[in-house]
Amino acid sequence: MAAQDFYGSVSLAVSTVIFALKDRALWVPLVRREREPYKGTWALPGGPLSPGRNLPDSALSTLEATTGLTPSYLEQLYAWGNPERSGGDGHVVSVVYWAALSSTPDQEAKGVAWFPVDGLPSLAFDHAEILDYAVARLRRKVAYSRIAHSFMPETFTLTELREAHEAIVGHPLDPANFARQFRSSPALIDTGRHREGTPFRPPRLYRYDSSLTYADDGALARASSAPDDTQDPTC
Repeated sequence: MAAQDFYGSVSLAVSTVIFALKDRALWVPLVRREREPYKGTWALPGGPLSPGRNLPDSALSTLEATTGLTPSYLEQLYAWGNPERSGGDGHVVSVVYWAALSSTPDQEAKGVAWFPVDGLPSLAFDHAEILDYAVARLRRKVAYSRIAHSFMPETFTLTELREAHEAIVGHPLDPANFARQFRSSPALIDTGRHREGTPFRPPRLYRYDSSLTYADDGALARASSAPDDTQDPTC
């Protein structure tokens, strides 16, 4: 008996939830489906796993095709494999990654649009469930890792870093407590420069210490050395 006859026909796909910060909120890009099922409906970017390509490379390829950008962080999220999830498109198991971008593209690709996570349209398949899971994972992760730094540009102020945390967790944070916690963080390096053009005292500019990892389970290596376990990983 052939393996396909024994196991049935199952296809493997890779999808990517791509997060970026815009207008002090968390945004994701979606693609409009061009064929049935769910033709014309918004969906997560993804596609079948190409022969000879591993899972992280497939996720990166999806991100490149969707945004034209390189992620600062990539992590495997989960796998979804309910036999009924594909809406008559066969049994498709999707391995889902999530990625962080430090910027959004200047122009959207054809059939691609960015949406805030609290203002999503109706989504194809089980992609609403996947997105909910991804947002919850990110919000949990920001509490015990340095993952918020992966959304930041090369230099930033403490206020901008706090606003990034607020966009991720979805609620305001106390400015004084945040500044006190992060000003002494081993992950931040004072550049000695200030943000010019502000109406008040120019704030200091910091950069992330690239010798430290954002988290310990990402598919993209940030550095050859892991962070010291004695350090506060949230700073």
